[in-house]
Amino acid sequence: MDPRLARHTEEPGPTGPANVVDLAVDPIAAATDSAFRDDLERIRFSPYFSRLAAVTQVISQGAAGGVVHNRLTHTIKVTAVARAIATALRSGPHRVLLEELGGCDRVVAQAAASAHDLGHPPFGHLGERILDRIARTTFGLADGFEGNAQTFRILTQLGVHGHGGGGLNLTAAVRAAVLKYPWARVRYPIPHPSASRHPPRGGGGEPDGTGSVKFSAYFLDVAEMRETLAGYPRILPWRQTVECSVMDIADDIAYSLHDLDDFHRAGVLQHASVAAEFRAWLRRRAEFDRSTRGALAPGDRQPGVALEALRRRLRDRDGWIFDDDAFGVAVGRVATDVVDGLLTVPFDSSIAAERAIGTFTESWISHLRASVEVDADPPVRSGHVNLGRQAWHEVAVLKFVHQRFVLDRPDLAMFQRGQAAALTTLVGNLESWLTDPVDAARAPRRLLDLVELATGGYRRVLREEPELLLDAAGEPPRTSADLARWGRGRGIIDYVASLTDDRAGASARTLAGLTGQLWDAGSGL
Repeated sequence: MDPRLARHTEEPGPTGPANVVDLAVDPIAAATDSAFRDDLERIRFSPYFSRLAAVTQVISQGAAGGVVHNRLTHTIKVTAVARAIATALRSGPHRVLLEELGGCDRVVAQAAASAHDLGHPPFGHLGERILDRIARTTFGLADGFEGNAQTFRILTQLGVHGHGGGGLNLTAAVRAAVLKYPWARVRYPIPHPSASRHPPRGGGGEPDGTGSVKFSAYFLDVAEMRETLAGYPRILPWRQTVECSVMDIADDIAYSLHDLDDFHRAGVLQHASVAAEFRAWLRRRAEFDRSTRGALAPGDRQPGVALEALRRRLRDRDGWIFDDDAFGVAVGRVATDVVDGLLTVPFDSSIAAERAIGTFTESWISHLRASVEVDADPPVRSGHVNLGRQAWHEVAVLKFVHQRFVLDRPDLAMFQRGQAAALTTLVGNLESWLTDPVDAARAPRRLLDLVELATGGYRRVLREEPELLLDAAGEPPRTSADLARWGRGRGIIDYVASLTDDRAGASARTLAGLTGQLWDAGSGL
């Protein structure tokens, strides 16, 4: 049996449409195609997928109006781009190499793209940071919270399909294709990427020295990750599978373009400030080159300084691909297309304005898709499928526009501080409820189920791989109470992470006694 098709639980044979492939000609291809399409539909029919329609993508709709992307619209577009890239690669000159590396199936790439954001909690990346802090400081969970690890946990543990265990019971190919960072926060694998002088992207050590910034499996799910990757002997440790790299590139492309056009529609991107930044850097480029060793003044908000800070950060962090000339070309191209093109005319909802945005987005997607390359032996910070050097710099500059002129806006701070307070309050009140000896049994049924599942998982890991179970201070569990606290904490985090933005806010208010309206907490998702 093809190891890419392995599931947790045996299931009946292929049930997909027989006309996809002629069974008499290629029954193996037909079974493979049907299995992967089953996975794609299991993901799309999951309530975790549906909830993405009410989860923040970059900034909340309340902060910028109703036109910004949510996680679902972003996911749909990532899926379309991933399919296009995979289809092109399958018919390109590297077909044999891709098959040797484990394959580049377009349906697997679609499934991974559809699943890649399932683990994002309420309120986007802000929610991710808050839940990570709470998980580590309140519950002593050394691996905290991470959206990618939560995605893998949903697919393999929390999601439901049929009457058996194993989450959605997906094929190994699709499970592997969501492992963007195939390691745990700390302690797995050995050697751990955070200890390397040249770690993979996302694998570098955190400022407090506690492990990798990004990772794709909690300690509870390390065994599952190890088993999933066993079917890819040609993929080296710390590396993504081919289909995972396709999904990752598609995510970068969609994030850098589709969100940008939304911010233009909402009037969030102001032409004057963006133009000043780009024109100042282009004008002062020689000056910055001469002072390349000098430190930039902290808090210096003069136009051009932020772009120069980006250039230096990319140079220092990504010397394997960074090139000064390519960066300059990227700044010039974005300045031409965004500053002197898209933003010169305010969006007024006219057909002409819609056409301008459509032309801009389609042109850039076509350009970036055509820039995808395949490498048999890529640098450790890259993948077997990657963006070419020039396109890599262009995506970095497009992302800079988001960060500098959208995410760093002071007027968003009020929304974000309120959202952080809501999540902190919600987790604290759920913890109080579950530790109330009189009333704990009346907690939401799904919450109790998730706590039971996590606690059982910690008991299993303690039996099989006890070296993984150290707390945030590096100490093993001393008593059964420690294990119970971890199970309760992980269960609460799993529960809160599954809520929509509105449900998280309403739940926080209800448990804090700030509303007279009852909330049906037992309904779960």
